[in-house]
Amino acid sequence: MPGSTCVSFSIHLKDPIKHFGDFSKVCFAWGFFFQAVDMLEEENNQEFETEELEEKHGGDVPEPRLATDVRDPSASATSASYPRPHVKQVIARKFFVTRPGAFDQAIEDINTHVVENAGETVDSFWLLTEVDHWNNEKERIVVITDSALLVCKYNFIMLSCLQVQRIPLSHVDRVCIGQFTFPERSLSKREGEGLRIHWDNLKEPSFLSRWNPWSTEVPYVTFMEHPVKGSTQRFGAICQMSMFSAQLVQAIQKAQRKNPPPGNPTGVVVLNQPLLIDTHVGLMSFLGNHNKLGYAIARGSFGF
Repeated sequence: MPGSTCVSFSIHLKDPIKHFGDFSKVCFAWGFFFQAVDMLEEENNQEFETEELEEKHGGDVPEPRLATDVRDPSASATSASYPRPHVKQVIARKFFVTRPGAFDQAIEDINTHVVENAGETVDSFWLLTEVDHWNNEKERIVVITDSALLVCKYNFIMLSCLQVQRIPLSHVDRVCIGQFTFPERSLSKREGEGLRIHWDNLKEPSFLSRWNPWSTEVPYVTFMEHPVKGSTQRFGAICQMSMFSAQLVQAIQKAQRKNPPPGNPTGVVVLNQPLLIDTHVGLMSFLGNHNKLGYAIARGSFGF
């Protein structure tokens, strides 16, 4: 209303000295606010520029130079820089398995409480991602022994083994390697190559087990490479699918020579063929895989 505006204006003009202090405080507060906003925008711009430089130079960001750094052209090339780790290494640090000693502790726990109690000899430990029949990703430690394949669910936050699935090597009849595929009208998508291990070829998954996302009666298991493969040289070795498949086939053939599989005199067969994941909508897997719910990772200040 015009009347109220005039009254308010006249009140402030009656005693300008009295209200000058409040007015200056308000101006100072607004100035501090806009300064903070500018600082945030400048920081965000620097982050975006860093990401663009990393994409342009293939992950290697040029070393920054100080504005006051005056160099002699004849002098040796030295740079004032600060560390700029690779983007993949920064992302990999979110996974608890990359924390110092975490994977070594897992090896010790599994070797002590699982392998030694069963009287088996360990050939190798691997860090892989299991893709179940509903296209859900799950972080797993896979152990190849002289007589079995152990698929271990390990909590890298609490450093404890939660579950172990034991697959006798003498029962494995097929090892399939290939690209992931889905039904024709499926909304689910997955790129890359995987490995699927079949056992008990006389048993087909039932209708209930196919439509139950928590079913443990599916007679196969599917693996793909873990996201931290490119973080360090060690993880690059224990997450490499080609090395894992080669050692797995050798272990299966060796175990089946000692203990021939019943009903399968030819032994294991290695096939190069697409890996079908029979899902059509995949909403649950999309949400879970996008948020990495199958991995032990740091999830900010909101907890785990």
